Amino acid sequence: MEIFPLLNVFIVTPSYLIEKKRDFTSGIKQLKESGFKVINEQFPQELPSPRQKAEQIHAAFADPRVEMILALRGGYSAMKALPFIDFELIRTHPKIIAGFSDLSALLNPIFERTGLVTLHAPMVINLDTPTPFTLKSLINSIKGFPEKNLLKGAPCKVYNPGSAAGILKGGNLITLTALIDTDWEIDTAGTILFLEDVDEKLHQVDRYLTQWILAGKFRDVKALILGDFRGLRSRQVYDILASQMALKFPVVHCPYIGHVENKITLPIGAEVVLQTERKQLLIKQMSFPGGHR
Repeated sequence: MEIFPLLNVFIVTPSYLIEKKRDFTSGIKQLKESGFKVINEQFPQELPSPRQKAEQIHAAFADPRVEMILALRGGYSAMKALPFIDFELIRTHPKIIAGFSDLSALLNPIFERTGLVTLHAPMVINLDTPTPFTLKSLINSIKGFPEKNLLKGAPCKVYNPGSAAGILKGGNLITLTALIDTDWEIDTAGTILFLEDVDEKLHQVDRYLTQWILAGKFRDVKALILGDFRGLRSRQVYDILASQMALKFPVVHCPYIGHVENKITLPIGAEVVLQTERKQLLIKQMSFPGGHR
């Protein structure tokens, strides 16, 4: 599956490094085979400081050659770059920026401060051996989402039926929890919120979600999508919420969101409609730079 025309991609290192060079090389190879042109193919071997991470992101947005900015991998520490991010520079040089997991700490604030739709999407480390579903969903996003149903081809379990419209936001639970009561706390009012996590124990997820409840983060949510919580069943996660609050909004579970092989690329900041009866998440409206429509 190939993008046409070629899309110029710049790799940034906002979180951790990839330990094995072959994993990096495989990801770069897959990007090229899919029609991307990688501007910086050098294997990163030194972790940038928080300020350097921000400067790297600034350089990518300011570079007229760059059309897409793709994270190397997740891990931890992307949030440390937030105090150094020039959101005005990003706003005036809109480009595609993609990643997930720890990148949730950047993707949501970038949208909220600039209006730029960002992509909750696979990173270089995830593209060494991507599944056809993952690649198809990523290419759909780069082309400007000609397929509007983000859940097409993905399993979906309904816990609370209904339909709702809102702004799509979300990402990694523990990462977004860490932003609560900071200047970069996610605004969940009016959102179709999606959450996922990986290898967290039940009592830890319980603690994070309870903090969200106590902080009022679910008060004005329009709908909730539970992604994959590797190591836990989605029903366990749902029950944490249902045991502490009245869930008056639609709730579904989609295992193709998160640290999984089959991964949906989601546009953070898009206006979407969730229809549980049809098991659809439809893009209603979005402003997306660089998409080949």
